[in-house]
Amino acid sequence: MSVTPVKPVLIGDNDESRRPSREEALKAVRTLLAWAGDDPDRPGLIDTPKRVVDAYGEWFDGYDADVEKELSRTFEDVQGYDDMVLLRDIEVESHCEHHMAPFLGKAYVAYIPNEKVVGISKLARVVEIFSRRLQTQETLTQLIADAIESHLQPAGVAVLIDAEHQCMTTRGVHHRHVSTITTRFTGDFKSDSALKDRFLKLAQGR
Repeated sequence: MSVTPVKPVLIGDNDESRRPSREEALKAVRTLLAWAGDDPDRPGLIDTPKRVVDAYGEWFDGYDADVEKELSRTFEDVQGYDDMVLLRDIEVESHCEHHMAPFLGKAYVAYIPNEKVVGISKLARVVEIFSRRLQTQETLTQLIADAIESHLQPAGVAVLIDAEHQCMTTRGVHHRHVSTITTRFTGDFKSDSALKDRFLKLAQGR
């Protein structure tokens, strides 16, 4: 069954869109500071727009990264290995598209090779790239799984993300220590309940 990866709309995909200049971004931060009720020109805030823009450049550098490039170098000498490859506890530092508030947690990613494997650091890099874009946790989970499915054509992919959302802990309902778990399974992980259960147990450290 063919898989169509989820593709977020990025600046540049639309000819009418453009990325604002750094000066425009600095001005926008100053506007938000003033809207919040403070004085952007007071000593403590003079350099805040620069720091915020620099931070955004780091938090959202996933828009400038290429997942296909990361997964393009594969190795076909697997010597008959046909069981899952699992990475646990990959750091997830992302921002929800609804409030632009951080959500932080861990990702657990596994796939079953089908004639080729990829360097394990590349799997962590895929998580990092998609995490550094605005989306929901549900979309992030799907993007990671679909990218691996599309580029490696494995026998199956499993992704689990467990994260806490600051849009829930620092605003709104103010419920702390509540985590959100999302999963996506393809191929053998979806059709074989025993394999899925083994992944979940390994991901949970059991």
